[in-house]
Amino acid sequence: MTHDVKYPVGLQSFPKIREGNYVYVDKTEYIHRLINNCQYVFLSRPRRFGKSLLLSTIEEFFKGNKKLFEGLAISQHEHDWQPYAVLHLDFTGRNYNDPDSLDAHLNRRFEIWEEIYGKEMADRAPEERFQYIIARAKALTGRNVVILIDEYDKPLLETVDNPELQQTFRNKLRGLFGNLKSMDAYIRFAILTGVTKFGHLSIFSDLNNLKDISLNEEYNAICGLTEKELKDNFHSGVEKLADKLRITTAEAYGRLRDNYDGYHFSPENALDIYNPFSIINCLDDRNIGNYWFKTGTPTFLIKMIKDGKLPLTKLNEFQIGVSSLTDVSFDLANQIPVLYQSGYLTIKNYEPEFDLVTLGFPNKEVEAGFFNQLMGVYTSMSQQYTGFEISQFVKDIREGKAESFMLRLQSLFADFQYDSFDLLNLEQHYQDVIFIVMKLLGLYVSVEYKTANGRIDMVVRTTNYIYIFEFKIDKTPQEALAQIYSKGYLLPFTSDGRQLIKIGVNFSSKLRGIEGWIVEEG
Repeated sequence: MTHDVKYPVGLQSFPKIREGNYVYVDKTEYIHRLINNCQYVFLSRPRRFGKSLLLSTIEEFFKGNKKLFEGLAISQHEHDWQPYAVLHLDFTGRNYNDPDSLDAHLNRRFEIWEEIYGKEMADRAPEERFQYIIARAKALTGRNVVILIDEYDKPLLETVDNPELQQTFRNKLRGLFGNLKSMDAYIRFAILTGVTKFGHLSIFSDLNNLKDISLNEEYNAICGLTEKELKDNFHSGVEKLADKLRITTAEAYGRLRDNYDGYHFSPENALDIYNPFSIINCLDDRNIGNYWFKTGTPTFLIKMIKDGKLPLTKLNEFQIGVSSLTDVSFDLANQIPVLYQSGYLTIKNYEPEFDLVTLGFPNKEVEAGFFNQLMGVYTSMSQQYTGFEISQFVKDIREGKAESFMLRLQSLFADFQYDSFDLLNLEQHYQDVIFIVMKLLGLYVSVEYKTANGRIDMVVRTTNYIYIFEFKIDKTPQEALAQIYSKGYLLPFTSDGRQLIKIGVNFSSKLRGIEGWIVEEG
């Protein structure tokens, strides 16, 4: 497949992108502002959002590679372009599953630096080696050192289900990052990036001049793509996508907006941000797909879902204090801030009087991927088959095949291994599975889900049918169906014109599944 535009699919190296003539969205004005106003910076952004490319760009700037920046915003400002020693510590690309894995990763990086700056401390602890390297780098170059730490939290996120190992990593990282304070006189600029901001780690408590720009409106577009950046840099690609899909260019922009836009990284005056990874892959493939989720769901998210109780029905309208978004505990017990920092939820509204934000899913890609993932956790269905199974549910609903629909729903519960899930409340589990199915169906048909007393459990609308569902536990399908009539649930739909299909369903706590149902048409 040939393109007029070369898309940097999988590339996170600023030199490779610039020298290879790949499309590059200019973020260097943010970098200019950052390095001139701050000494220590922390930035939290979801995975695959351009953090590594940002650090690569900062690295090349401080190395004085002026030619790479020709024509970019930062070249319009005065700089001496003299090279600094840059210590770039990247925690990606390795699994941290045993006590020696972190030491091995640090050791490999330190050995490279020690070849340049001296091996006198090579037999010491990691924090001592790092401290020595920083001091020697300044002594040999005559300039303060630049420190870039990418995905600092990866060892901690991978060990949320292993507190002992996580504590070991935490202690090592605390000692290592403590150098940022003790070596302050030797450091020109330092930035740490990660998915989460773990509270109570020494870097966040000791460095009182660490500037967290994660929720700063001045930097909310430092990673990702704005609408203007999309149109300025990728318009020809959007036109080609439109041709491939046989839609107008305006419709193509609408599809991109629905699927990949909607992230907000500050409570007030936040620009809409597109997921850059999904946009680049979409335009390269000329296909709307779930690219962000195809790269794999982080293991810590699965552990969170299994270990805790997510308020599924409230995830798209969850209110939380702004301050709660910026710090999380090491055990990820407070799940909502983690879902925000990880990119599954974003800021939808802000109430300054109470300093509250309302969170919700940013777009269709995230919502569909999230509930697909939940389906694999809450039921026996493998995630790779979720899309196929949901398509069968949708076809049954659209074609009025209520019995077939219910048989599929029954099978979800029949095959589930309940001892693999922390079932605090069996009834709640039934409700959650139904809700997940309805959210996935809702991507294709109109679904309302009610849970309050005296309201319809579920309504599904298609072109030709309206389905009224009522669910009971340890009662009878007849009782469920009778409630539809006795509570007057049909009244809002009697003049609609579409065929009404009433379904009474009973769950059995003994059978741990759907015991029976009654379908009544007309």
